[in-house]
Amino acid sequence: MAETGAKDGPRSGRSRSSTSSREKSENQAAVAATSQRFLDAAGTGVESQEAAAAAPQAGTATACLELRNGVVSFIIEVNVDPNTYPFVISGGTIKSGICGAPWNVTGGFLGTNLRIDATRQGTGSCANTIIIVGEEQFPPSWRGTYGFDGQSSSFKHSTLFHGWNPCP
Repeated sequence: MAETGAKDGPRSGRSRSSTSSREKSENQAAVAATSQRFLDAAGTGVESQEAAAAAPQAGTATACLELRNGVVSFIIEVNVDPNTYPFVISGGTIKSGICGAPWNVTGGFLGTNLRIDATRQGTGSCANTIIIVGEEQFPPSWRGTYGFDGQSSSFKHSTLFHGWNPCP
């Protein structure tokens, strides 16, 4: 009984394994060609892998906050690094509502927890530093305490998040 050729593979003269090998080498060549192109974090072509892997410069975003404690209200503008979480506060200003305003925001973070450190820049017989701490609540705000000259638990507050823009 004659065989139909089903075991011999395709009638084209090429075996499946040689076709598979050719496709693999074409795929490897395509991968090698594309792997020689380097892109930075923004998708821009660069000349080397080192340039592509270089750490991007820290960005800055501005957030407007308002600390409230009864009739006391501090308007706080903070600059944060948007590439971190919690957002690291790199500076800012307590613009109004506090004795001796404006105050210079010197550090802290905002995320599920809040911490703002600031020093007085204005004049007057006021405290020299403030520490504000809090925990996140909804709607976007923090509840916690603040204090002056090294204290952080003297007064209760709610600090409202007014958005990612400078304070008016």
